[in-house]
Amino acid sequence: MADGKKQVPLRINAKLYAQLAAWAEDDFRSLNGQIEYLLTECVRQRKKNGKYVSETLDEQIELDIE
Repeated sequence: MADGKKQVPLRINAKLYAQLAAWAEDDFRSLNGQIEYLLTECVRQRKKNGKYVSETLDEQIELDIE
């Protein structure tokens, strides 16, 4: 890959995929671009304050995606 990007296979459920795809469309990004943007923001936040975006990141949360 000439641009230094790595390919990563990703398996997500259909409802999460649909929500991410809609969000990407709202933000005028490809789905891949949206996922990369979100991951970049999470890493940036972690570097900023040494913590993940949420103190409860590992706790199960209720999402209407299943």
